[in-house]
Amino acid sequence: MSRTVFITGASSGFGAASARLFAQAGDRLVLAARRLEPLQALQEELQGQTEIHAVQLDVRDRVAVEQTVAGLPEPFRAIDILLNNAGLALGLEPAHQVSLDDWDTMIDTNIKGLTYCTRFILPGMVARNRGHVINIGSTAGAWPYAGGNVYGGTKAFVEQFTRNLRTDLQGTMVRATCIAPGMAETEFSNVRFKGDSARAARVYEGSTPLSAHDVASIIRWVADQPPHVNINTLEVMCIDQSWAPLAVHRTEKMPPVP
Repeated sequence: MSRTVFITGASSGFGAASARLFAQAGDRLVLAARRLEPLQALQEELQGQTEIHAVQLDVRDRVAVEQTVAGLPEPFRAIDILLNNAGLALGLEPAHQVSLDDWDTMIDTNIKGLTYCTRFILPGMVARNRGHVINIGSTAGAWPYAGGNVYGGTKAFVEQFTRNLRTDLQGTMVRATCIAPGMAETEFSNVRFKGDSARAARVYEGSTPLSAHDVASIIRWVADQPPHVNINTLEVMCIDQSWAPLAVHRTEKMPPVP
C-alpha cells in the first residue's frame, strides 16, 4: 500500500536522497524546499516513478506552512509520513563572536520551522489514527563541540521534542522518531561556511563520512517497521568519527601535584 510522504528540505542532501528511496517504493511525495530549481529538477527525475507534488516553501514562514498543508491537492492530503529534514548550521565561531543573524536563522529553521510543520500536519494523522513524524536531529544535540553552540542546542531541542511527541501520542498509532546523524558529506558544510567550498571540503579530508544515501536508507528502514514498532531515537556516525576527547585547559605553570 503506497503512503504519502511530506519531505521538507527536499531539494538536496538527506531530503532528496530520501525522496528517491520513497519513490522507489511507490510512495506519493510532497516535496518542499526553499530553492525552486533543484526542487523542480528532482521532481522531473522522479516523475515517472510516482505521484509528486512539489512546492516552494520556507518552513520559517508559519503562514506559508499552514497554507501549504491546507492547500494540498486531494491525493496528497492524507500524509502518512512527515520527514522534518529542513535544517542547517551556520558558522563555527565561539558564542561571544557569533553572528546573531546566524543564530536567529538556525533557531527559526531548526526549531520553529520543524514545529510549524509538525503542528499543521499532526492533527490529520491523529484523526486517521496512523502516521509517522520523523525528525532529523544530529549527534551535535548530544555531544558538544567548539563552535556548535546554538546549532547543537537546536538539535537537542529536536530530540527532546520528539520524546515529548511520543508521550503526547501515546494511545494512538502515530509514531515519532528522531534520527541523529553525525558527520555526513552533503551541502551541509558548504552552507555552514557560506559557500567556501575549500573550507567545507577540509571537514571530510582523510575520512569516509556518511553519505546522504546512507542516512536516507536509515530513514526508509525506520519508516518501514511494522505499525506497532516505534524507533524512538537512532544515532549514527561513520566509523571514522567518535566523541571528542577530554578537553582540559591548562595554564603554563601548573601547581605541584601534592
